[in-house]
Amino acid sequence: MYPEYLVEPMRAELTNVGFEEMKTAEDVDNAISSEGTVFVVVNSVCGCAASNARPAAKLAAANEKHPDKMITVFAGMEKEAVDRARSYMVPFPPSSPAMALFKDGKLVHMIERHQIEGRAAQMIADNLKGAFDQYC
Repeated sequence: MYPEYLVEPMRAELTNVGFEEMKTAEDVDNAISSEGTVFVVVNSVCGCAASNARPAAKLAAANEKHPDKMITVFAGMEKEAVDRARSYMVPFPPSSPAMALFKDGKLVHMIERHQIEGRAAQMIADNLKGAFDQYC
């Protein structure tokens, strides 16, 4: 676990643009199992989350078509919530950061850490916007 004062600004980058923080497994279950589309970001303290993942998520969230819900869990903090979110992302291995889009509780689009590292935030956002246009 990281000190809360360290991760608070990283949490705020997403919550300030409409993401809802999930802190328990039940929160995650309720969000993902609902009807409609849900965008999940597994947030992280790593550099690729700071320079690529969070900026991409914020750009994608501003797309004309966007998910009904946008949620986030924080790796290294709320273990139960993170583990539950990752359980919905199987068969993809756990990674952070990671991004997933669900429609009616089913995984329809996934971006793993290896697809985030070394890619520009705009490139990742364009990928997400394409998924939002298709599924939302």
